[in-house]
Amino acid sequence: MNSLIFAAHKKTMLTVSVKEAENLDKALKKFKKKFEKTGVVKELRKRQAFEKPSITKRMEKRKAVYKTQLQREDAGE
Repeated sequence: MNSLIFAAHKKTMLTVSVKEAENLDKALKKFKKKFEKTGVVKELRKRQAFEKPSITKRMEKRKAVYKTQLQREDAGE
């Protein structure tokens, strides 16, 4: 069994185990899934533009209100 090692983050290394007869596309798909779970891209996008803490809190409150409205609609049906 071979393993491919990719540097996904400065502190972390992602390893993807590849079987003998396994396709490279399948290994890349595994890597992409693991990489997405680390949240590196999400963090990068977040750091590209500064957002004031008050705006962040406001958006979180709006999301919470929206989610509760959806739950009420689902329960009412």
